[in-house]
Amino acid sequence: MKPQRGFTLIELVIVIVILGILAAVAVPKFVDLGKDAGNAAAQGIAGAVSSSSAINYATSRIPGKTAGTDFVAIAGGATCATAINGLIDPDVDTAKFTISGGPIPTNSRGQSTNTCKIASTESGATTYDVIIIPTAN
Repeated sequence: MKPQRGFTLIELVIVIVILGILAAVAVPKFVDLGKDAGNAAAQGIAGAVSSSSAINYATSRIPGKTAGTDFVAIAGGATCATAINGLIDPDVDTAKFTISGGPIPTNSRGQSTNTCKIASTESGATTYDVIIIPTAN
């Protein structure tokens, strides 16, 4: 009788199971999606703040509109954190972002020279610049 060559089915199954366990444990250590997700969220917040700042400024220029009711009053000299927290939805968890920069310039004609910066609190996060337009003349 010839000696058998090759592997038995059970040996192959055991090797596949071991490789599956190693892959399930090792892959998350090499693929860090948390940083990418944090950067994407910060970029989304920065875009939303830029848009809401422009809409807020435009609304403030309409005769008869009232600060606090129709738009958020943003005075020149305000900090970026104060202005941004007034513009974004209260449901946004601001603890996941760092806000820096400022103060907001006093020129309300959209010619801002200072930019606010928004970044995720994830390590190595990208910083996104946002221009806030004050509503006061």
